[in-house]
Amino acid sequence: MVYTTAARIVGNKTDAEDIAQEVFLRAFKHYDSISQSETAGGWLKVVTRNLSINHLTRYRNRWKLFTDQFTRRGKGEDVEYFSLPEDEAGALDLENIDRKEIIGQALRALPEKQRLPLVLYHFESMSYLEIARSLRISLSKVKTDIYRGRRTLKKILSITLDYSDENHTQS
Repeated sequence: MVYTTAARIVGNKTDAEDIAQEVFLRAFKHYDSISQSETAGGWLKVVTRNLSINHLTRYRNRWKLFTDQFTRRGKGEDVEYFSLPEDEAGALDLENIDRKEIIGQALRALPEKQRLPLVLYHFESMSYLEIARSLRISLSKVKTDIYRGRRTLKKILSITLDYSDENHTQS
């Protein structure tokens, strides 16, 4: 639960491992107060979510200048695709595709400003208002980012599946 929550929010497995380790260190420090608590799972989830959001905020601020100077994307270049598993003949291996993994990969391909509110809303069950407060952005920005995130996610999945189908038919 801890690692999965962090991975969905930060979109990076290595960072999620670091965050999960920090959460468990904090849990160890507070073991006496949470060991007998019925809400320990909720405590872990809230700490994970907060550490993940803090990580993204620090990371975003640290690299914003660098990425603004060196990342120039055109209108058609802002959507990525990822490859789905294929068998030896290059055909799409539908038996080994895990729906959760496909969605996870597509979520990681989303831009952070779209992925974060979308994950908080759909996977963390936060309301739009809670997301706005947590991220310190306006309610209308949350709504816009979730809408755009859904639209981009649909496009990523479409491109990915179309790309895999093209490879499948060319083999």
